Amino acid sequence: MTTKYAIGVDYGTGSGRAVLVDLENGIEVADHVTNYRHGVIDERLPGSNVRLEPEWALQHPLDYIDVLTTSVPEVIKQSGIDKNDVIGIGIDFTACTMLPVDELGNPLSLKPELKERPHSWLKLWKHHAAQNEANLLNKIAEQRGEDFLSRYGGKISSEWMIAKIWQVLNEDPDIYHQADRFLEATDWVVLQMTGNVTKNSCTAGYKALWHKDEGYPPKDFFKALDPAMETLVETKLRGEIVPLGTKAGELTEEMAALLGLNPGTAVAVGNVDAHAAVPGVGVVTPGKLVMAMGTSICHMLLGTKETRVEGMCGVVEDGIIPGFFGYEAGQSAVGDIFSWFVDRSVPAYVNDEAKKENITIHEWLENKAVLLKPGETGLLALDWWNGNRSVLVDTELSGLLIGYTLSTKPEEVYRALLEATAFGTRKIVDAFHENGVTVNELYACGGLPQKNNLLMQIYADITNREIKVAASKQTPALGAAMFGAVAAGIERGGYETITEAARKMGHTKEETFKPIPENVRTYEKLYEEYTKLHDYFGRGENDVMKRLKAIKDEKIEVSTVQ
Repeated sequence: MTTKYAIGVDYGTGSGRAVLVDLENGIEVADHVTNYRHGVIDERLPGSNVRLEPEWALQHPLDYIDVLTTSVPEVIKQSGIDKNDVIGIGIDFTACTMLPVDELGNPLSLKPELKERPHSWLKLWKHHAAQNEANLLNKIAEQRGEDFLSRYGGKISSEWMIAKIWQVLNEDPDIYHQADRFLEATDWVVLQMTGNVTKNSCTAGYKALWHKDEGYPPKDFFKALDPAMETLVETKLRGEIVPLGTKAGELTEEMAALLGLNPGTAVAVGNVDAHAAVPGVGVVTPGKLVMAMGTSICHMLLGTKETRVEGMCGVVEDGIIPGFFGYEAGQSAVGDIFSWFVDRSVPAYVNDEAKKENITIHEWLENKAVLLKPGETGLLALDWWNGNRSVLVDTELSGLLIGYTLSTKPEEVYRALLEATAFGTRKIVDAFHENGVTVNELYACGGLPQKNNLLMQIYADITNREIKVAASKQTPALGAAMFGAVAAGIERGGYETITEAARKMGHTKEETFKPIPENVRTYEKLYEEYTKLHDYFGRGENDVMKRLKAIKDEKIEVSTVQ
């Protein structure tokens, strides 16, 4: 019997990667990464002098097509397989990453007359400039007693679809009215591959307030936000919403030629990157929290009922694995914090020492930090360098590091930052567990678990739970390929359900990280202190972080005008 394959394409913050996967055993035969030519657009629009305000984060939609046309042919070339044996393709994306399109599905930012208007561009997941809209949306929803609010932990994030759309309307109503639809980037890329607009239940449920039984919030809620948005759902959010694993369509002749695949190859509906990782590590049952760890962390958990949990990013029936309620929470910055420290705060001698030892600065710091015992640094940090996604849902919060002395060393700061992100995860785990959504063990995937053993041991110690690490280095892409195999179906050599695919193709490493009792005891004391700081600065007792941000924004605005 001829071996069959699927391709998973994972779209991250700075690059996209394609993975070719053997459907019999989940072995990744080939992979390739394409960096986005335009990266994250957060200062000026491409080819323009138009300057962006703080908290903006845009991307160029054609960078996503480059990933398909570069990385997909490359994995076929590397592997040497026959393209006739590739039966399906699936994609996953950071979310909410959204763009306004015209009636043909073309991005407004590609129109010459609109390219210098920031709101015509694609807004990346970490675009936080819609915080004012999010704040007002939450206030109106709470005043109206909207039931949907509690499904999202009591607050809607500025990162999500409705707040971003409302910002477009408020700041450039002409762009709002020119937009035929607002699409998630994952749905837009599927449209480019198939010619069909198919909206997936994952992004709709977690990022756009859609519910399987109730649909979107009522028209009068959107009217309460702005009368111009009363018909938003029927117009600019229109379209059938279909479950994960659904076949969105097939590769068109044009796209098949560009990708080096056959026309008619099955294409799965889009997915969210972290959510695709859950079957990628073989998790298809409740009680197992999956952490997709990279620049940020997304925490996914399966449950058997819909329970309201503070600060969760959402609970969606069939949102991750069909047959279960999928819970999501997250931290807005994790790897980004470590990179910030290495790039901007490490003294020159550390760089020199790392070069002498022919290792990276991260490795040098880890080698030093692993020699320190929990509590030995005398430092404690709040992991809010990019705001707080869960459980406080407040992007206006900022980072804190306490305990500095004149003898503080870089490796001590580094370890404190690692610990801070683990404390943030512990806060999320506790919120779920205390509300009856069981968390028995942790699974980790993404770039960080593959690179930093110290980090994983700290997470095990602070959460007091065993951690299993994905065998795959590209777990979301592996999961996306699984959904591609489900879209193809058993008649083509794929799978009938994602559960069957995960049992055959999802794997973790044999090595696990188990809590060390002595470390657990020390971290319990530090966690108490973390919680005090967390509540003091995060729950309104001292809003100094927000006041500092307001002063900063005021000065930036004055400087820009001048």
